[in-house]
Amino acid sequence: MLKYLINLFFPKLCAGCHALLMTNEIAICTDCRHEMPLTQHHLDPKNDAFNKFYGKIDIEYASAFLYFNKKGIVQELIHNLKYKGYEEAGTVLGYWYVEDLKELNLKIPFDIVIPVPLHQKKFKERGYNQVTTFGRALAEGLDIVYDDSILLRTKYAKTQSKKNLSGRSEGIKNAFDVRYSEANHNKHFLIVDDVITTGSTLEACSRTLQKIPGAKISIVCMAMAHS
Repeated sequence: MLKYLINLFFPKLCAGCHALLMTNEIAICTDCRHEMPLTQHHLDPKNDAFNKFYGKIDIEYASAFLYFNKKGIVQELIHNLKYKGYEEAGTVLGYWYVEDLKELNLKIPFDIVIPVPLHQKKFKERGYNQVTTFGRALAEGLDIVYDDSILLRTKYAKTQSKKNLSGRSEGIKNAFDVRYSEANHNKHFLIVDDVITTGSTLEACSRTLQKIPGAKISIVCMAMAHS
């Protein structure tokens, strides 16, 4: 009865199109799921996400689940996840994508999922890290560790979305630090984030994690800006 009343006065809406969700739908409606622009990166190790970082940083693998187009469903979904508290959408995307990544994980097994961190000030402002639910879903689906204590953001910066490439690179310079023990040596870290744009943030995170002896790095994101 209580659940019925809550849904009556506070109906759950789709994170992609704001339509009312049916009783069997979670966070994203069926219509939006069918319209999602899937990248199929998992089928090609040399995909455009991997090529984004090729020659810049040493990584084992990179991919994004969806293509991000301006004014599209994915942009709306990520915006609602990031700023409107639709954290459940990250869980849905994580469990959805992990089915594609399971076979890949047998070939290049990951050890630890690490989210791109927020600065403590930004975390307090927003109340959550928008990639946490996505990362936790991947970790659970792959049966590996999720750890948000190893990679730290030490430099506070305003949003990078409206900066050009040089501005983003400068804004992210020396923004991260790493805390690790001997138990983290020789591990394969899977960094997760929301959207790959210039790649500057993920490059900085990767270089920071590579301070750990024997570290291998891979990157998986919810979406990638479609060029």
